[in-house]
Amino acid sequence: MLNIQTAFTLVNPQTGNLAFRLFSFDDNSQFDHLQRHNFYTVIWVTKGRGKLRFNFSEYDFEPGTLLAFAIYQPFMIMADAAFEGVAINFHPDFFCIHKHDKEVSCNGVLFNNIYEPPFVMVDEPAAAIFKMVLGQIKTEMQNPAVAQYELLMSYLKIFLITAVRLKTEQQPEANEILIDRKEPFILQNLKDAIETHFKEKHSASDYADLLNISAKALAKIAKAHFNRTISDMIADRIIIEAKRELYLTNKPVKEIAYALGYNDEYYFSRFFKINADVSPQVYRDTVGAGRAMVA
Repeated sequence: MLNIQTAFTLVNPQTGNLAFRLFSFDDNSQFDHLQRHNFYTVIWVTKGRGKLRFNFSEYDFEPGTLLAFAIYQPFMIMADAAFEGVAINFHPDFFCIHKHDKEVSCNGVLFNNIYEPPFVMVDEPAAAIFKMVLGQIKTEMQNPAVAQYELLMSYLKIFLITAVRLKTEQQPEANEILIDRKEPFILQNLKDAIETHFKEKHSASDYADLLNISAKALAKIAKAHFNRTISDMIADRIIIEAKRELYLTNKPVKEIAYALGYNDEYYFSRFFKINADVSPQVYRDTVGAGRAMVA
């Protein structure tokens, strides 16, 4: 259980659900089992090392690692010894990364990046900014005043922008293996092809044909560099787009399914539930459009 002195929580008065939370931890009990949340999670590990299980892959992490997880993304942390740090949870009703993408640009960098590990190493300048921002958040949450949500959202933006800059300017240690392997040019073509055609081409063989390579050879290269199958990569991209539509619009699920190349709404709903762990309707009810607490 979180210590009341180290956990600061805001609840959405309309739904009674978590809107924003900041908490410190001094052990791994919060994260040593599978996590699947209907809010975003950012974890700054200040002490300790171990392994992160994420999207069927396993990564080593060290002190000073910032971990970022999107909504309903499964993860689990296995710390070797002492484990300390700070975590932020926020629901899209409080801060929607899609609505604020032009300001913060964290979608596809910190969150929803299907090609890279979900973390970055925090250097000293970034750590100083994080400490300052987290201190301001704690002060504001202990002494609420006029426009509290707006001010907290501004602090969250500063935190996320700093993390985005860090990830785009610096190569995390976890990516050195990928860099050393000198990712084949064909994988960039594969990523571009998935981005261009994911709405109408859903099979690995479609992309092998597009790239004029055997399906077996392409699968082997993708597995070696991304530790994911091509089918997983295609599914991830479809789910990201489906979540975005469920997030930001009131379009019927049938319409979203059709736009993503699925003529059968029920088949699409099963596909979504397998990959997102919840149905499209449950996702919309817990995360989706039309209920923003902060414009």
